[in-house]
Amino acid sequence: MPTAPHIFKAYDIRGIYPEEIDSETVYNIGRALVTYTRAKNIVVSKDVRISSDTLEEELIRGITDQGANVIKLGLATSPLMYHASGKLNVDAGVIITASHNPAEYNGVKLCRQYAVPIGEGSGMEEIKALALNASFTEPKKKGKVTTSERIKKQLHEYICSFFISNGKKKIVIDFANAMGIIDKPVYENLKNYIESIYMYDDYDGTFPNHEANPLKAQTLKDLQKRVIKEKADLGISYDGDADRVGFVDETGEIVPMDYITALIAKEALIKHPGGLVLMDLRSSNAVKEYVEAAGGKVDLCRVGHSLIKKQMREEGAIFAGELSGHYYFQENFNAELSTLAAIMIINLLNQTGKKMSELTKDLKKYYHSGEINSTVNNKEKVFLKLKETYCDGKCNELDGVRVDYPNWWFNVRASNTEPKVRLNLEAKTKKLMEEKRNEILKIIRG
Repeated sequence: MPTAPHIFKAYDIRGIYPEEIDSETVYNIGRALVTYTRAKNIVVSKDVRISSDTLEEELIRGITDQGANVIKLGLATSPLMYHASGKLNVDAGVIITASHNPAEYNGVKLCRQYAVPIGEGSGMEEIKALALNASFTEPKKKGKVTTSERIKKQLHEYICSFFISNGKKKIVIDFANAMGIIDKPVYENLKNYIESIYMYDDYDGTFPNHEANPLKAQTLKDLQKRVIKEKADLGISYDGDADRVGFVDETGEIVPMDYITALIAKEALIKHPGGLVLMDLRSSNAVKEYVEAAGGKVDLCRVGHSLIKKQMREEGAIFAGELSGHYYFQENFNAELSTLAAIMIINLLNQTGKKMSELTKDLKKYYHSGEINSTVNNKEKVFLKLKETYCDGKCNELDGVRVDYPNWWFNVRASNTEPKVRLNLEAKTKKLMEEKRNEILKIIRG
């Protein structure tokens, strides 16, 4: 099957298996990665999807056929792969995963050493061209395959070193039958301080209980019920490759993911006073105000892990957070480390003696529309009309169009995977939010 061009996204490679991404495609991606990066050693890992074993085998064959050696991690989270790319003697890292997508999808995430992303503008276009052409020079000798188990334990010990104890907290953790299970030892190592109640903690790449995607409210319903039933202090939910994490407070209410950015940023600023924090441009203004009140600086960033990591390096940010539940730590080579995010939130509960609902109370200042998707035929026409209509506001075209006014703001950005645009809007009153939301949707869908 010829490699499908559309599976190459702005920050990863993803498609339905085997119609869009199959063994031949991944084999060519392996050879393309070695050709483009000239890597000698590459760490390779996979998630638990049914197709991951086959794709891992072909990816490794492509890499070694092109002359590079492979350090095979086996099942891993994306944060673990990023960590390994910095701690092991490798030039690049790969994980077979489709992240939070449903079970029929699979894909590839790529990085250089120290988790430096390969994405739009940083190598994805070149790897795409090489993989599509599928014409490679033959190396003098093939690469070899070795394994590494110690790196998992090292990362778990490192995450545990951040924990601050004060009493005992009861936590419900929904692993969604996915890769977050890898980090179970972190919670087990802290069992004297954390009473952990696990949900869906057996590997199953069909995700039989719900999609491994905490961004979708319906996937959190079981967790919400269990938190209330157990009278727990906190609920935690991982996505498919554990690079996203969502939270539920002690009342069963979903905590907006940008609120978590604010809370973790405040903790990070204790260690890095006056540091720069990045928040994606869909996040609430309350986050910016909260971080600045804690003495930090704030800058907006585009959506997408490879784009954010690049900006963190360029601007020297100490931490970054996305509305989608990605949290990026300087401590993991500017990459995601979702279980560290969970530990830092538990630390906050311990240090302050407050409940989760109390910690987020100060952030509930504005009314947010949530992300609203609309199918459009001509995205450029939509953006032009929005800029013309709201030309009296402060316009930012970092990612789509964001326009700010004193009492409200909106962002409309194009989907990287579908013929859709996504609207996020926030206002100081519910009435104004609803009025402006309807007004802008009329333009988008008109």
